Amino acid sequence: MLEVRFAGEEDASTVLAFVHALAEYEREPNAVTVELETLRAHLGSNPPPFECLIAELDRAPVGFALFFHSYSTWLGKRGIWLEDLFVLPAARRRGVGTALLRRVAALARERGCGRLEWSVLDWNQPAIDFYRSLGAELLTQWTTCRVSAAALERLAEPARSDGAEPPSGPESS
Repeated sequence: MLEVRFAGEEDASTVLAFVHALAEYEREPNAVTVELETLRAHLGSNPPPFECLIAELDRAPVGFALFFHSYSTWLGKRGIWLEDLFVLPAARRRGVGTALLRRVAALARERGCGRLEWSVLDWNQPAIDFYRSLGAELLTQWTTCRVSAAALERLAEPARSDGAEPPSGPESS
């Protein structure tokens, strides 16, 4: 039997295991730095920085969907950004991913959201095919931008009083 439920702070270790499994699948096994206590605190905070659904088959956790609200200035409505969706390989093709996405979509509708969005790696053809089969449109004209680590620190620095930009590149790190 398949059940989809909200995760609570007691599910932090399960969520972390799914995050590690997803990172492994996405060929970034060393990219995860979040710690168990951080996830536990976030899952238990009010309001939480994200929400998380866990899918269980016969009471065993087999997948998760982690999401949070976004906002569209064009629509003037909140949206939902699906940050992570993952189903264990042994549970794939059993309706788990579809059930998770349907539940997130239902939450978006219940909350009056104008859209549900997520990203998919361009090499992940099984996921692309799955998302298209559910009616997702792939927005190929958009490119994701990310600033993190040292680049984020540099960007956050206040502008210099002489108007010059701070140095950038490896020599300024």
